[in-house]
Amino acid sequence: MINKETENLINLLKNENKLDFQNYTSVNNFVVCLGETKDLYNNLNILKKSETFKFKQLIDITGVDFPEREKRFQLIYTLLSHEYNQRIALKINFIDEEIIPSIVNIFTSANWLEREVFDMYGIKFSNHPDLRRILTDYEFEGYPLRKDFPLTGFKEVRYDPEFKKVKYDTVKLQQDYRDFDFESPWRGSEYIASEQKKAGKLKDD
Repeated sequence: MINKETENLINLLKNENKLDFQNYTSVNNFVVCLGETKDLYNNLNILKKSETFKFKQLIDITGVDFPEREKRFQLIYTLLSHEYNQRIALKINFIDEEIIPSIVNIFTSANWLEREVFDMYGIKFSNHPDLRRILTDYEFEGYPLRKDFPLTGFKEVRYDPEFKKVKYDTVKLQQDYRDFDFESPWRGSEYIASEQKKAGKLKDD
């Protein structure tokens, strides 16, 4: 059941002509707006500076990877209005390699948040003052939170006491990676038989 404050906020958003969103939803009285990349900067700027909303704090920028979708990536911007005690989330969906406008000029805290998204997903932001990795090493290969990034990574980093420096080596597995399924012998013959029986592939003796 949506509460009165959430309903009022959605109505205010819909009635603000300068905002451009495609959809409004409420999740546990948390307003979520779906927009497009081209409107992102303008929407966030209005939500922060408008006396109607006053969402003056950027809490987080979250990335999501959906490899099966045409628009593979999603960014979620979470804002907080201290004066009205309300939160709101803005979502945008976009294709791989699309460049997103930086919002550092609106929220200075977006500087490191956008760097984290770039580091983890490889999503690039235009007009960012210092877009470089922030969590991984500068020579790190790949983007760890993409669904196609291998669990083992590409390289391992270790300190070499002989040379007294950090070395990068290609990851070497002691055995090949195995993708287990219901028919794997590691699960046991009794387990396989019970699963086949459930599926109607094996009849009772």
